Amino acid sequence: MDKINNSTFGIDAQNEQYLAKLFSMLKKRENMLIVDKKVHFNNTELRMLCEIMSAKYEGKRLISTQLAKLLGITRSAVSQIVNRLEERGVVKRVDDDVDRKIAYIELSEDIVNLYREDLQQYLTCVGSIVQEFGEEKFNAMCDLVEEFNAITQDKLKRAKKKA
Repeated sequence: MDKINNSTFGIDAQNEQYLAKLFSMLKKRENMLIVDKKVHFNNTELRMLCEIMSAKYEGKRLISTQLAKLLGITRSAVSQIVNRLEERGVVKRVDDDVDRKIAYIELSEDIVNLYREDLQQYLTCVGSIVQEFGEEKFNAMCDLVEEFNAITQDKLKRAKKKA
């Protein structure tokens, strides 16, 4: 029997290598160390708390759907994280005064200090990473990722219009 290879399926070998690199990069991103000390919240939890705090500073309140969009994760994932944080007394769900189907996610009063501690740990670690990596290279990397994301989002929009 003939050995099956990608050219059998008409797959471009170079694009296959690019795809493998993208998958590898995404997998490595999951294990990226952003803080090097013991913290109260993991990366996703802290990002969620940052969004909640930012909204609060702007005089706004967020629901799970909004958090999912801001964090780039599913509403189901947000619910799981909120449930876990709620069990720990970090956040609370607050019903809307008018529509009882709406529940805002808010930080518990006594958690703000833990949040600030962790945020400072993250900021310090990120600062040292950027210093070691180089500010110019870091900014160039961020710009490239943004540009790449814009291209992929544009393709996604065009695909949705065709469907």
